[in-house]
Amino acid sequence: MIKRFHVLYVGQIDLDNVGLQGTPANERRYSNDRLSEVFFTARHMARVMDELGYYALWTAEHHFQREGYECLPNLVQLGLWLATQTRRLKFGCAFNVLPMWHPIRLAEDYAMADIVTDGRVIMGVGRGYHTREVETFGAPLIDAEKNRDYFEEQLQVMLKCFNEDSFHHKGRFFECPPPVDYRGYKLTDITMVPRPKHLPVEVWMPVASGKTIDMMAKYGLKAMVTLNGEKILDDVVRAYQAACAKYGQAKQLGQDMIWGAGLYLARDEEEAIRSVEPAHDERYKWFAPFGFVRYADEQGRTWGTPGAPARIPSLRDGVQQKAWFCGTPGQVIDGIKSIEAKYPGLEDFMIHWAEGLSPREFEEQLRWFARDVMPAFG
Repeated sequence: MIKRFHVLYVGQIDLDNVGLQGTPANERRYSNDRLSEVFFTARHMARVMDELGYYALWTAEHHFQREGYECLPNLVQLGLWLATQTRRLKFGCAFNVLPMWHPIRLAEDYAMADIVTDGRVIMGVGRGYHTREVETFGAPLIDAEKNRDYFEEQLQVMLKCFNEDSFHHKGRFFECPPPVDYRGYKLTDITMVPRPKHLPVEVWMPVASGKTIDMMAKYGLKAMVTLNGEKILDDVVRAYQAACAKYGQAKQLGQDMIWGAGLYLARDEEEAIRSVEPAHDERYKWFAPFGFVRYADEQGRTWGTPGAPARIPSLRDGVQQKAWFCGTPGQVIDGIKSIEAKYPGLEDFMIHWAEGLSPREFEEQLRWFARDVMPAFG
């Protein structure tokens, strides 16, 4: 039963001339003042969500995006600041791109935020997908296997920081501590100071592949699945449950998962589609080239695989796939409940802020959703 409502804001500015016929994504350029507006947009939306009873605002770490789509470089720092501007809302990291960090530094930053906000910052990690970002930071991404191996070892180090009073790690990429002299003795272990207040740390990760799901279950990570078509979503939910069982964790379908979808409320479905379609199309104009079209065709083949569609999806595709819900509050409630009914362990639903939708319009949607949709759930 869905109990908590989240929002995903990836850090876009208030984009102009949006839609498939609007400004090409690679041609967008904005001043530093415009790119900096994302911090204050996040603060305003956090205050609105805090007032309305939402559970968590999730944001995304990215770098160098002069195009204006994802402009938040440090999520722990952002969450710590936003916690001072609100009363109870939590702030999720979706996601700290671990290959661009030293894992001990990220663990220390998170521990401080966990302590001083009393647990209002939620840890999340990802492997990255922008070559411009990850490779510039000196980490592997083009070599997918090396990226996966590097990420997994970083995750091991970070979890040791959280969970062990003292530790030593020696792997392919890291040795912590190195065998150096310190104050008259040879270092054999270190302790992260301080460790988080709330243990074990809840760590979330996006589902990207079967190998990712197995690794998530192995280390006890929780899963986020957003904007997936109904068939792909079902495959992921069942694969995650099976992987967790393999590692001795019995979970109900949907348990320890956040499911996210796009939505737009209006007087009817056609009005909703007309209103949000340019914003939807702006999103996929930027994201589709990265492979973020997680829909299936009638034969169950993922879009982009041989024989399946390879085009940029339309909003009507998204509605048909139940990745987007458009229409009256009643229609949106029915759509969400149709997914909820399949997964008895599902407790968390996330609204994806379509990248081309203005902050003013999205705030109106959040208020309407809180008033007329949220009360229909537990």
